[in-house]
Amino acid sequence: MSPKDLAVYKVTGGKKLQGTIKVSGAKNSAVALIPAAVLAETPVTIEGLPEISDVFTLKNLLEDIGGEVTFQDGEMKIDPSNIVPMPLPNGNVKKLRASYYLMGAMLGRFKNAVIGLPGGCHLGPRPIDQHIKGFEALGAKVTNEHGAIYLRAEKLRGAKIYLDVASVGATINIMLAAVLAEGQTTIENAAKEPEIIDVATLLTNMGAKIKGAGTNIIRIDGVEKLNGTRHTIIPDRIEAGTFMIMAAAAGDGVVIDNVIPFHVEALTAKLREMGVEVIEEDERIIIPKCNKINSVDVKTLVYPGFPTDLQQPFSVLLTQAVGTSVITDTIYSARFKQIDEISRMNAVARVDGRTAIITGPTKLEAASVRATDLRAGAALVLAGLLADGETEIREIQHIERGYSSLIEKLCGIGADIRKVNVSEEVFARD
Repeated sequence: MSPKDLAVYKVTGGKKLQGTIKVSGAKNSAVALIPAAVLAETPVTIEGLPEISDVFTLKNLLEDIGGEVTFQDGEMKIDPSNIVPMPLPNGNVKKLRASYYLMGAMLGRFKNAVIGLPGGCHLGPRPIDQHIKGFEALGAKVTNEHGAIYLRAEKLRGAKIYLDVASVGATINIMLAAVLAEGQTTIENAAKEPEIIDVATLLTNMGAKIKGAGTNIIRIDGVEKLNGTRHTIIPDRIEAGTFMIMAAAAGDGVVIDNVIPFHVEALTAKLREMGVEVIEEDERIIIPKCNKINSVDVKTLVYPGFPTDLQQPFSVLLTQAVGTSVITDTIYSARFKQIDEISRMNAVARVDGRTAIITGPTKLEAASVRATDLRAGAALVLAGLLADGETEIREIQHIERGYSSLIEKLCGIGADIRKVNVSEEVFARD
């Protein structure tokens, strides 16, 4: 039997990044906007979607339950009129965590759903207990049977729901279930992320009555039906932040286009604290060449605090800073897997509980490394851009879940990065 070929990224370091790089639509919006279309009775069009594996997985899931979906040039047209509440026990569901948004959407429209337990990156405990608490408050019976979540309700009634933690997923999922419920639903201690506002905007354009999205109290007055609409997704603030970090570390003057500067304020503040110049314009950010950066301490917090999703690429930037920096991740306990990998590239870094301690500046050396999750993968791409020699990054499927056309974008501003197939036998020997 011939050996299986596996795709890897090969990154040759030492190239300065210069020019304009464009940010795609927000991954964390896309994975909620697409399930939200299930709630409509007529077609929904979403513009500006990123062409990433998570989006294609959701397209396949909607087609599995009877949706008619076309996706071309970032525009997805979804006709949900023939969707039926068929069970989605696993398969594609296991490929991404955000498949859980189909719970709220299917429950809202059909009053029942069967969804396999979600997959995605392994970042430590990420329970869906707050989602279930919300569904039960609205009148659903929720059971776990044979590894799938069964949701059943005779009818859904508005309720007051207090979230124990300000969960983005639970906030959106309860919103999806509540828009067609009878009466008013109030979500207290709601998450405030821009992606929640984006989903609320789509639902409102479909006919939902939602007030307070983006604040800690959201009120939803149920309506009888929702109709199709056209919606343009917001830019991806995490992708924008990733490019800002890359520009600060390896840039010779980089313009990041299609960004909402307000959405990345926490990162901008930290970069400026390090001595990086950040120039904000209406829909773009300019980062001139930076000759010296200083160490900082960072603590990840829920929005509008420093995003946990940027902690990993930021840790690589800190290997180039003068002094010792400390990153504390208060969101996900297991989100420091990149530290072992960049340590193999000569980084002076260690993990102590929920904290990573990084000392720089350090000249990174090329190595063969593994992307353990999406944002760790982005961190390793940056490490490869900085390192002497050619870095090989394995398990790139994680990276392609969240970054659209990453190679083309980075090569467009001077990076030397390519995707190649490597025999599985080579992996086995390493």
